[in-house]
Amino acid sequence: MLNQPLFRRADNLDQFVDLASVPRHRFIHNNAHIARLRRAVEFDYVMVSGLDIDRYRFGSAQSIDTDFPPAFLDAYYSEKFHLSDPFVLASREAEGVVTESVVLKGVVLSERLAYLLDTFNIRNRTLFPIRRGQEVYGCVGFTRATPFDDDELAFLGAVAQSTHTVITQPLMERFAASALRLSPGEITCLRLASAGLTSDQIATQSGYQIDTVNTYIKNASKKVGATNRTQAIAEAIRRRLID
Repeated sequence: MLNQPLFRRADNLDQFVDLASVPRHRFIHNNAHIARLRRAVEFDYVMVSGLDIDRYRFGSAQSIDTDFPPAFLDAYYSEKFHLSDPFVLASREAEGVVTESVVLKGVVLSERLAYLLDTFNIRNRTLFPIRRGQEVYGCVGFTRATPFDDDELAFLGAVAQSTHTVITQPLMERFAASALRLSPGEITCLRLASAGLTSDQIATQSGYQIDTVNTYIKNASKKVGATNRTQAIAEAIRRRLID
């Protein structure tokens, strides 16, 4: 299912049973938000990548909405350039806007990748990382035959987060909620942890074994993309999973 052809955003998502069954590359077609962006700043192609959920992060090629030519996408990802492209690698660690002219200065692309970019007229790739805390989980990218100027970059950077949200929201609402949903035990343990209780104290108050408490907190942390208990509590509160 993951390798089926691109489908248009307007297609009915009900035909897919879960997020894993949705085609990983999807064609942005007649999207009102993208049309408004083009009226503000002209660009050739746009790409929105990544979801705020495990396995679907930027650079994984698991979730990409774009109007790049399908033939380019097929070649780029089948030949796994997303794993070696210097521009993508630099973007994963970026704090702000990433421009191809800066990243690739003095860098020689592989002959095949350079050929693909040139053939499909994909030039001046410009990418805005989408972050949650310190973690880059998504990106919004634009290309144009001529470089973007400073004012255009400032505008595109200001709307990158909202653009990512608008484009990915149908998937997140339809499929990701169940993947992010915490169990009653996980919610209980996180809520008690947010009050400053230790695992021993949570076990005493909740009636769970201490190993169960630690497992619940570990699982909850993974679901919300946190690396420790403090981050998990903050993220659960931000997402209104706990009070």
